Amino acid sequence: MTIGFASRSARSTCVLCVAGLLTLMPAAAARSGRSDPGPPDGTRTVAPQPSLLYRPGTQVRLHREAPEVPEVSALSWVVADADTGEVLAAHDAHRKLPPASTLKTLFALAVLPILPGGIRHEVSAEELSGVGPGSSLVGVVEGGTYRVSDLWNGVFLNSGNDAVHILAALTGGWSAAVARMQAEAHALGARDTQVRSPDGYDAPGQVSSAYDLAVFGRAGLRNPEFARYCARVDAMFPGPTGDSYGIMNTNRLLTGADGVEPYPGLIGIKNGYTSNAGNTLVAAARRDGRTLVVTVMNPQEGGGLAVYEESRSLLDWGFEAAGRVDPVGSLVPAGPRPRQGPQALPTVAAAVKPSKDAPGWPETAVIVCAAGLGAGVTALTLRLKLVRDNAS
Repeated sequence: MTIGFASRSARSTCVLCVAGLLTLMPAAAARSGRSDPGPPDGTRTVAPQPSLLYRPGTQVRLHREAPEVPEVSALSWVVADADTGEVLAAHDAHRKLPPASTLKTLFALAVLPILPGGIRHEVSAEELSGVGPGSSLVGVVEGGTYRVSDLWNGVFLNSGNDAVHILAALTGGWSAAVARMQAEAHALGARDTQVRSPDGYDAPGQVSSAYDLAVFGRAGLRNPEFARYCARVDAMFPGPTGDSYGIMNTNRLLTGADGVEPYPGLIGIKNGYTSNAGNTLVAAARRDGRTLVVTVMNPQEGGGLAVYEESRSLLDWGFEAAGRVDPVGSLVPAGPRPRQGPQALPTVAAAVKPSKDAPGWPETAVIVCAAGLGAGVTALTLRLKLVRDNAS
C-alpha cells in the first residue's frame, strides 16, 4: 500500500510520528570573546590568523597581486568559499538585520529532512489563516491537494509564505517550526539569528546576519534536495480546478528576468524582500571547480535590482581573488556538529500500518517513526489529512 500518489482523493486522518526533539544542547565549542569559530579539527600545524569578522567595516586580507574589493552599498555582505567555508572578504558580517525570505533557507534546512516529497495533503482553512497581509504567495487554496514537493517548489521559486505555512503545519505547527529552526541555526554555529516567523515575514526581534545566511546557504548546497529546489528556474504548480500553472523563480540572477543578466554558473539560492529588510540575497555560483556563496543584505543605492548587481560584483571578485587572499574567518563551526533532531523519516510505505481503532485503511492509517536522541527516544505526534492512492 502506498500513500499520496493518486489524483483522486479519499481522505484519511493519520498520525505522523516525527523523530526528534525541538531543542538542542549548545554547540560543542562556544566562541571565546568576539572571535568566529576556528578550523573544525586540530590538523593544522600553523596557527590560523585571527578572525576579523566581528570588526566593523570591510575586512579582507589581500595578497599584493589580488584585485581590490568592489565597492557595494549593502549594509552587510559576505563572500565565502562554499567548499572550505573560508570567508574571503566581508563587510559587517555579524550585523544583525531582518533577513526577509532568505530566512526560508533555514526553514528548508530544518524541515526538508522530515517530510517525504511524495506525500499529498489536503489544505484546511486553519492552516492558511496565519499568512500575513502582503505576503508573497504561490497560490495554495483551502481544499486543494498538494504534494510536499509542490509546496517546496512554492517556497523556493515563488517564495510562497502560504506554502511555508502548510509545511510548518505538517511538522507540528508554527511554534514547532520556530523551535526547530532555532535549534538548526544553533547547531550550525549561526548565533546571530533569532527566528520569530519561519517564512521571513517581518516580526519584532527577527534578525539574522550575512554571516549566518552564508552558513545556511553553504549547508543547503550539501543537501541534494535543497540544492535541486534552489537551482530550479521554473515548475508547474497545481491549480484550484485540477489544472496546473507555471511558476518561475524570483531570483533574477538565476532567471534573467526584469533585465538582470543571468550570472554564469549560478546555482541558486534564495532572494527576499520586505519593506523593513529591503532586498536580501544568498547566491551561489560554480566556476572552474570552485563554488562561492555570497550574501548581500539591504543595498542602499541602485533600486530594487541592486542586490543582484552587487552580488554579481562580489562573485566576480571572489572568483578572481581566490587563491590570492587569506581568509578573514570561517563559516565552519568549531568541533563536530552536535547530533540533533528531527532525523530523516524512513521510507513511508515501509512504515505504514493500519490503525487498531479503524482497521480499514480508507478511514485511518498510522505512520510510525522514532529515533534515539541523547539518552532516550522521543516522538512528535502530528495529525495530517492525506490522500490515499486509490489503486493500492
